[in-house]
Amino acid sequence: MNAPLLIHGPTASGKTQLAVELAKVLDGEVVNADSMQVYRDLDVLSARPSEEEMEGIPHHLFGHVDAATRYSTGSWLEDVRDVLADLSRRGKTPILVGGTGLYFLALTEGLSDIPPVPEEIRGDVRAILAADGAVGLRDRLERVDPQAAERIKGNDRQRLARAYEVWLATGKPISALQGARMAPLLAEGEWLGVALTPPRTRLYARIDRRFETMMMKGAMEEARRLINRRLPEDLPAMKAHGMPWLAAFLRGQISAEEAAENAKRDTRRYAKRQFTWIGRQFPFWPRIPTVELQERKKVIFALYREIDPG
Repeated sequence: MNAPLLIHGPTASGKTQLAVELAKVLDGEVVNADSMQVYRDLDVLSARPSEEEMEGIPHHLFGHVDAATRYSTGSWLEDVRDVLADLSRRGKTPILVGGTGLYFLALTEGLSDIPPVPEEIRGDVRAILAADGAVGLRDRLERVDPQAAERIKGNDRQRLARAYEVWLATGKPISALQGARMAPLLAEGEWLGVALTPPRTRLYARIDRRFETMMMKGAMEEARRLINRRLPEDLPAMKAHGMPWLAAFLRGQISAEEAAENAKRDTRRYAKRQFTWIGRQFPFWPRIPTVELQERKKVIFALYREIDPG
């Protein structure tokens, strides 16, 4: 297999077009590393690349999961393992692109060896949350895993639930299991990772414009179809950018203007968290601050040739 190229960056930073352009010159194929673009029901809301945007370049792991599925990082690792093996057999360059930093971290550093949590246990914990809230769940967690309870700040319902689920499923504290990592799929020194870091002001403006475009392309209709399926609201797909606010509008709880503004605001905040993740988790990945496509392509191509002269 040619050395994999990993392109991480905040939402709306131009990753899709860049990946396609690099695939053309590196004889590559694009592999999704975004946790929302895996869902076939989130064509518009996840800004999944269209056939036109793909420009004939094969794309993998886009839209292959139903919205009712609780797709995890472990699930993605299993899927991407098969894709990488196929690309290796065919001598293609894998270009992994997305905004989900945890996917890249698991790919290059390994995933904590935590067994899958049975769905009935997840249901029990959701019921506890519904009845007692985050405070009640924290009280329960403190009795069995005080270290995790102390580490999880505030009313972080998702992390509290995850820690308690793991203890119920395994009888072990999540911190003990997180210490044991599976070997990474990609060996050190055999891949290139880069991070897109465009100016934030320009990025935030692009986020706002993109949401308006998504609305014109049918984001509201997509949200309505998901609501009509009556899926649990805590499913990952139901938390896609803008989905909770569009759902609130469709239920008559807020105005269309409020839904749009709140969706844009939350997406900008998410992009800010992605910048923070890049700084903390990938401190040695080269930064690509320019927004000009050809300059990005030139810089990354030069970096890539240093590890894979080809």
